[in-house]
Amino acid sequence: MSPADEMDFVTIVAIAPKIRRREISPVELTQACLNRIERRNPKLNAFITVAADLAIEQARAAEVEIMRGDWRGPLHGIPIALKDLIDTAGVRTTAASALYKDRIPKEDAEVVRRLRRAGAVIVGKNNLHEFAYGGSSLVSYFGDVRNPGNLQHIAGGSSGGSAAAVAAGLCLAAIGTDTAGSIREPAALCGCVGFKPTYGRVSARGVIPLSWSLDHVGPLTNCAIDAAIVLQTIAGYDAADISSAEVPVADYLSGLCDDVKNLRIAVPRTYFYDDLDGNVRSAVERALEKIGKLVREVREVRLEVSEDRTVQAAESYALHAENVAKAPELYQSETLRRIRSGDKYSAAEYIERRRKLDEARRRVHELFAEVDLLVTPTTPIPAPAIIELKKDPAALRPTELHLLRNTRPFNVWGLPAISVPCGFTKSGLPIGLQIAGPPWREDLVLRLASAYEKTGR
Repeated sequence: MSPADEMDFVTIVAIAPKIRRREISPVELTQACLNRIERRNPKLNAFITVAADLAIEQARAAEVEIMRGDWRGPLHGIPIALKDLIDTAGVRTTAASALYKDRIPKEDAEVVRRLRRAGAVIVGKNNLHEFAYGGSSLVSYFGDVRNPGNLQHIAGGSSGGSAAAVAAGLCLAAIGTDTAGSIREPAALCGCVGFKPTYGRVSARGVIPLSWSLDHVGPLTNCAIDAAIVLQTIAGYDAADISSAEVPVADYLSGLCDDVKNLRIAVPRTYFYDDLDGNVRSAVERALEKIGKLVREVREVRLEVSEDRTVQAAESYALHAENVAKAPELYQSETLRRIRSGDKYSAAEYIERRRKLDEARRRVHELFAEVDLLVTPTTPIPAPAIIELKKDPAALRPTELHLLRNTRPFNVWGLPAISVPCGFTKSGLPIGLQIAGPPWREDLVLRLASAYEKTGR
């Protein structure tokens, strides 16, 4: 068996040097991923489109470049998947909806352009919760996404296919989107790493939006170092994206080895630690004990959290109003219900709530005068069983909102936040730990995440 066939827990940081030294070829690695997709995707349903021929073509081109000494960096020849609402020129982008089932973009999204420039191999497009409007990935024209740790449980959403693909070794990384926790929640439920950077850090141009004010784009990977590698490639100002911010990008990799002993950690127990599943509570408390031995201080803080969802609801309705009026039958019924819920808000209500969102983003900055990072459970509960959510459709949305409770505030505040695995339930379901930091300090978040990973799960 070749090294490329040993795909479980393969990391970019481990395999990229082997590609550079020509010990493993990009073609060999890509074919190994495609073989695993063929074997495992029928049960997981993590991919909507597998671009096998294009992936092999890209891998061959990467191999030729590397053989002649033209190595572009650690993503050169690395198989990566994309959530299927990220535009890919010539490859359909569906948003998991019948409305777009045959949609083929003419241009790449900016994030895809940057990945291609780095030499990454795009293996396909991941299944998701239709139009990213949910936290389970059970509402999709292309069917349910299942958890690789236990096929009877959800993978989470809306980037459920991306998290499942990474956790199952179908690719070495994926790009997802996060409006209320849709990168971090499925990462936690599937047992991989999911990183939402600061709002405006990664261009959302060419990504089908859910809510302009809250959408973030970021990586799902097998470790924090891999998240740093991918983020280094996709981060940066895009003048053609109105939400993109012209803020210098740090060298994320060089800072990972810096000491964390002077960091001050805040634990917001009220709200974020309320009503936790017993397995989640135990795992997170053990993680806090480990972190406490690494850093200067761990203190409790109180954060004011708004659960108002006016901005997301109103913006989602505005985005879909025309298509909902023309072809409501092309939406999944639950998606249609959620979109239409935004029709009740007036322009005045939206403007007022959007102003309050800006105020909240300014206010939360004050917290970081006294602490460096925040630590919470990623989700209050582990992955629910699919059968439980299917037998009571009325329970689906409340369960999704509960799963997203701890992640959503960081979208409102626009802060960088990562989910890293921190243990398992007694039945073997993954549990995630969330680390969040000040605006534009992705380097700080990654540093603690990496230091925690080194302590063992």
